[in-house]
Amino acid sequence: MLKVSRAITTLLTFMLTSLTASAADMHLKAPPAPPPPPPFSWSGFYIGGEFGGVSANGTVTDSLFGLNAGTSHDGFIGGGDVGFNWQTSNIVFGVDADFDWTSLSATGNGVFIPTVGTLQGSANTNSIATVAGRLGVATVNQATVNQILFYVKGGGGWVRNTATITNLTTGASVSTSNTNSGWLFGAGIEWAFLTNWSLKFEYNHLGLSNFSFNSVIFPRDTFTASRNLDMLTIGLNYRFDWGNLTAPVTSRF
Repeated sequence: MLKVSRAITTLLTFMLTSLTASAADMHLKAPPAPPPPPPFSWSGFYIGGEFGGVSANGTVTDSLFGLNAGTSHDGFIGGGDVGFNWQTSNIVFGVDADFDWTSLSATGNGVFIPTVGTLQGSANTNSIATVAGRLGVATVNQATVNQILFYVKGGGGWVRNTATITNLTTGASVSTSNTNSGWLFGAGIEWAFLTNWSLKFEYNHLGLSNFSFNSVIFPRDTFTASRNLDMLTIGLNYRFDWGNLTAPVTSRF
């Protein structure tokens, strides 16, 4: 009986030693680390909305009586934008188009003309459309969505406006509507605060060419209007197909 007990003890000791040695030889395979998130990029199409303030400076003159009525006034502006960006390294190229409505409306002081009456000029800006190229420098941050883009832009703009001359003595008036074009220069900063959303602050100056119209009250009289616009807006853009900002896929083992 003693010999049997010793044999069993020896067998159990051998089995336990073998199992311990086998466990020590086993290498635990840890799951691979998830791949790093892809680098941030401003590339892609976007669409958004904007609002802010606009300041207009303009004059209305006539060739017959020498009337020169200057106006400077402020108003609200609001509308939308659409565009496309392409980024290489930290340089961003893009094109941007905006369309906005305005509340700009102003009337100049009346000017008395002997034998004619008191003439008064007014001008309204109904809408503004712009198309411009953008050139920007982006901050480099590979790991997060928090990105900043500094940019300048240049292009052209079109303004739908109305000018009116009224004879306050007789009540007669003449007016015309016209789409006036000019050059655009601006600058801004844009912040990508979420995967597909960005917030922008932008300033633009639109220098418009003069436009003229003939008076039906005084056939030999030609009125000329000139205007420049300064716009400061805040906008919210939604960007499409930012595939390089999706969360990394991890494998299970």
